[in-house]
Amino acid sequence: MRKVVKIYLDTSVFNRPFDDQTQPRIWLETLAFSVILQMIEEKRVILVSSSVLAYENSRNPFDVRRQWVEDCSSLAHTVETVNTSVLHRAQVLEQQGVKAADALHVACAEIAGCAYFLTCDDHLIRKYHEPDLQVLNPVDFVLRVVGRIQ
Repeated sequence: MRKVVKIYLDTSVFNRPFDDQTQPRIWLETLAFSVILQMIEEKRVILVSSSVLAYENSRNPFDVRRQWVEDCSSLAHTVETVNTSVLHRAQVLEQQGVKAADALHVACAEIAGCAYFLTCDDHLIRKYHEPDLQVLNPVDFVLRVVGRIQ
């Protein structure tokens, strides 16, 4: 029996379909996101969400985008809440140069036992280097990982 891996998608991934699709990178990231959604629906990967994502999304002024993220994140198997362990780990990540909101997302993913954290944020990808959680762009996840977890 194969082990199904846990993944965490940050806000940038969920909102990618609303960005300028005439830019090749954005279009590819949107396509990768659609592949990942299919994998979640087929239960080939387990989606983890968090109260951080829900809070960020609640502040989105665009109703359609906010509802889209709610609908997609409702596919999550687990919703990690911010607690003292998450806050402590996020503070350590901030000291390593990770932005505050990103640190909370990453800390939630780590504590939930995710293998992959997907983001469109190049700064976060460059800053975070821990062995138990790989931070990847959605396109890189599809190209490098999908064949290994099918």
